[in-house]
Amino acid sequence: MLAAGCSRSDGGSAHTADDGQSVTKRSDRCRMTGKALQCAGLFSFQPLEIRRQFSHHVSGVPGTVRPTIALQSCQNPPETDMRPYRSIILGVILAAAHATLTCQTSVDPRDAFTKVEAMIPMRDGMKLYTEVFTPKGTAEQLPFILRRTPYNAANAARGNLAVYLKDLVDEGYIFVFQDIRGRYRSEGTFVMQRFDRDTTDPRSTDESSDTYDTIEWLLKNIPNNNGSAGILGVSYDGWLSVMAMLRPHPAMRAVSEQATPADMFLGDDFHHNGAFRLSYGLEYAFMMEASSGDTSFAIPSYDTYDWYLRLGPLGNVDKLFFHGSVPTWNDYVKHPDYDEFWKQQALAWRLKEVTVPVMHVAGWWDQEDFYGPLKAYELLEKHDMKGWNVLVAGPWNHGGWSRGTGHQLGNIQFGDSTSAYFRKHVQAQWFAYHLKGKGTGDFPEALTFRTGDNSWQRHESWPPKQHMSDKKLYFRENGLLSFVPPSTTGRNAFDEYVSDPAKPVPYRTRPIEQTYGPGSRWSIWQTEDQRFVHDRPDVLSWWTEPLTDDVTISGEIAALLYASTTGSDADWIVKLIDVYPDMVPEDRKMSGYQLMVAGDVLRGRFRKGFEKPEPVKPNAIETYRVPLLQHDHTFRKGHRIMVHVQSTWFPIIDRNPQSYVPNIFHAREQDFVSARHRIYRTDKMSSHVTLPVVMEDSPAVK
Repeated sequence: MLAAGCSRSDGGSAHTADDGQSVTKRSDRCRMTGKALQCAGLFSFQPLEIRRQFSHHVSGVPGTVRPTIALQSCQNPPETDMRPYRSIILGVILAAAHATLTCQTSVDPRDAFTKVEAMIPMRDGMKLYTEVFTPKGTAEQLPFILRRTPYNAANAARGNLAVYLKDLVDEGYIFVFQDIRGRYRSEGTFVMQRFDRDTTDPRSTDESSDTYDTIEWLLKNIPNNNGSAGILGVSYDGWLSVMAMLRPHPAMRAVSEQATPADMFLGDDFHHNGAFRLSYGLEYAFMMEASSGDTSFAIPSYDTYDWYLRLGPLGNVDKLFFHGSVPTWNDYVKHPDYDEFWKQQALAWRLKEVTVPVMHVAGWWDQEDFYGPLKAYELLEKHDMKGWNVLVAGPWNHGGWSRGTGHQLGNIQFGDSTSAYFRKHVQAQWFAYHLKGKGTGDFPEALTFRTGDNSWQRHESWPPKQHMSDKKLYFRENGLLSFVPPSTTGRNAFDEYVSDPAKPVPYRTRPIEQTYGPGSRWSIWQTEDQRFVHDRPDVLSWWTEPLTDDVTISGEIAALLYASTTGSDADWIVKLIDVYPDMVPEDRKMSGYQLMVAGDVLRGRFRKGFEKPEPVKPNAIETYRVPLLQHDHTFRKGHRIMVHVQSTWFPIIDRNPQSYVPNIFHAREQDFVSARHRIYRTDKMSSHVTLPVVMEDSPAVK
């Protein structure tokens, strides 16, 4: 749920260059308390030290210091003769000197502003650290643009003003960056996704009231403002933007939530359809709650797949490391099902009216919060009587629209600078219209970038309704995928595999670096070539013949599995894949490439509802609906459509023991068992994926 920008502490997740490759992130404070992390062979080191590493940001923003925890051997290191390395050391020194000179001479966008630092009082007496940047030399009264963040407001301005907000800078606004409660320089206690306040108590607070009080102070204390304010942000900052419009200040005129989480149990950072997102959930919770600044959890294995496997059952996390000190982890353990805790935190419980114009922004390959903005748009669309609620979705990872040009993600080319286009022609024009009255206000209900075809599409509704038809792609014999249903009768037409929790399928190519660690490919994993698991015996696959015409899908995708297991619980992971032709002469590395267009997981115990899990009856054939969210994509002529089904996706998804236990966080080692799973493909039990096909663009399926 990390916000995106040009640096980690300005709200950014791992920096992504135009090709989507991750660049090392950093935080400003990093410390770890407690006894040494050495237990059960998981750690071979004891004392902890903080080692500073330098990283250079994309878009020309100079590198900054990123403290990271380095594990040092408990024994004294042997003395080393450094003489053979003198030339290397000299080279490093010269490179560092050059980098320093570059940092000193580069243009700082903050120089064009007058900066004010303030501790703004809230209604309960707590004060929040805030930086205000007013353009120099302007007589025009300007609106405020707010960005509230848990990721260090003090470092936010430079990167944001240089790239993410540059087109807004050119238009002219007063920019406000603020640490939320309990983070960095602000007073108070941090609470992950703070619940709504008691409105009967005038001194009670939440993120909405803190935004209200901040705007009230700004209007009274910052000169030359025009009495209007807008707010935007990515990820957690996007969620804070949503909170700002629940009970908005009258001056709040426009909101752009971007990659907000909407439901942490059903589809965002911590769970997907009830399945716990282990590596992300552990590392992020520790990062946010081990101190008031960002703190990296020390994993001594570069390939975290091995470390998480050696970790064993989830109960070992608190037993060996956290010891009850990480509140969000405690919440995972206490709330393994979809109870009131998760429901009251979710946006479905909070979004009941459209109070201000709002633009939702989503990325098709957002590795953290893709579900959120789509759900937020859906919830508010039910109440939108004024056309204030709009959606933008593009070919981005988490926050990819906020940085770089967006002409590609990983190996996938889009033929257009999608991110730069969004910032200049969508985001800047949106705020100019609502905060300054400029422009025509001609914003479509939904603006999406259609991948494969690589074109922007304007929609009158989302998902689109005109010229659409839901078409089923059926699993057939011999690994065939077809729009023609199977005709086999009985129960003997199935494909099967053995899922072994001791040998889980990796969710991306190994080594699996720490989520926000050096060299991590976390930001682009969803566009990786899926051939790395295609031939595994515990991954089933079906694919079409090469397409004779384009097939375009636009809207909601879902899989329906008729399946059985010898266990009493199972995870069902389904991936929809675009398979490139065997030879792509213009870009040979894409030959045969398997691009995951959509993919997600359903924890079997929740097949009948997320509130009350039920064990699965061994060998019984049951139906499992796996939502694959949404996309706007063209499978090109000559490509194939493929589907993968598997039951582990490790360590992004924790291992299902496959023997039912009421709370997986309390599972024991002996609860983890191998199980044989079957996927049925008969006339009456026809497993399939439903695609929202644009009929006028897809003659092959008419």
